[in-house]
Amino acid sequence: MNPLSRELQKLDKAHVWHPFTQMQDWCAPGHEPLVLVRGQGCRLWDSEGSSYLDGNSSIWTNIHGHGHPAIVAALRDQLEKTAHTSFLGFTNEPAIRLATELVNRCPGSGLERVFYTDDGSTAIECAVRMALQYFHLAGQPERVEFAAFDQAYHGDTLGAASLGGISTFQAGLGKSGLPTRRVFGLADLQALSDDEAGRLAAVIIEPLVQGAAGMRLWPGGLLRGLREWCDHHGVLLIFDEVMTGFGRTGKLFACQHEETWPDFLCLAKGLTGGTLPLAATLTTSKIYSAFLGRYDELKTLFYGHSYCGNALGCAAALASLRVFKDERVLDSLPEKISLLSVLLAEMQARLPRHVAAIRQCGLIAGIDIVRDTATGEAFPWQEQTGARICHAARAHGLLTRPVRDTLVLMPPLCITPDELRACVHALTQACLDVLK
Repeated sequence: MNPLSRELQKLDKAHVWHPFTQMQDWCAPGHEPLVLVRGQGCRLWDSEGSSYLDGNSSIWTNIHGHGHPAIVAALRDQLEKTAHTSFLGFTNEPAIRLATELVNRCPGSGLERVFYTDDGSTAIECAVRMALQYFHLAGQPERVEFAAFDQAYHGDTLGAASLGGISTFQAGLGKSGLPTRRVFGLADLQALSDDEAGRLAAVIIEPLVQGAAGMRLWPGGLLRGLREWCDHHGVLLIFDEVMTGFGRTGKLFACQHEETWPDFLCLAKGLTGGTLPLAATLTTSKIYSAFLGRYDELKTLFYGHSYCGNALGCAAALASLRVFKDERVLDSLPEKISLLSVLLAEMQARLPRHVAAIRQCGLIAGIDIVRDTATGEAFPWQEQTGARICHAARAHGLLTRPVRDTLVLMPPLCITPDELRACVHALTQACLDVLK
């Protein structure tokens, strides 16, 4: 190991607290953290010079690959002007043009207003605050509850976390957060009485696929059914497209598969192509208009963040959207999606005892690993089998991260067929290494 790697690992263990990480294991003497120093296309390099395929798009954020020249050029150009100016009482050209472009990418949706925040959690928090204040202004203050789905994940800030349906992410919250009704499907909503439905401000869902649930797929037609139910009961609808947005499912937004639009569309992760933190909450003129009035009427949305409308992030996002158009990114996806299906089937054929199920939506894949498919016996979660497989994949040139014992593969959209084959091969070999 070179001296720089050793120094950085030592300093990291001494001072850094990593997310979703048991730091006792991280700081153990035998653990050598991977220090990533460079990226190009679908590849990342560590401080030792080893290269890896970015199999989870750097936690589901990267779209066009690392160091895409068009995005880099846009960032350099904007940085020569200004990196950030206040969005409270001022505006800037990249933010204006990005809002216009996002609205134009949602034709026929009725989504005409864009509110900027920093990340996926705050995009959700924004939608929640807007929904609650909207009904307060509309003379329906009783609508303060939310309906969210079992195994949902909507972020880690307090309000967003309380909407989540995975107990692990709610440890220590107690009764804090938003009043949330947990549902398992459309039938649970349809079973609500008019009085119960009348207390709901909004229903929130991750369209087509639940990410942190292990890439769990929704049945077709659910989004249309939710839209109809919400319209009938006067409930607002929030689509959390933080993960599924920007081509992951084969279309720019997952909800376009069912030609169904929400009252709030929450975007982040891939918005800037995976270069900078930026989020956007899109909503309708109907919602927006309820907040208009004299200052002394207190209809203003008193919500915002210091880096709202960050010019540098907006410039990156504009460049990313141009790449979608210039490189016809969406047109290139069907062939890659079909190839991934074939490769995953081959993986399951090579590991018939351990691959219990494979779920795929576009270039999103979840692979369930069990001890024995014949009996359905799972590995004890404490053994961290999925994490050990993903760690073993590094030796085969792949970086990814599981959701417990669901292996996740979600590469950048620019991945080549050969790189896709290499990803699945590496994951297959890692399974063989760990499960032999």
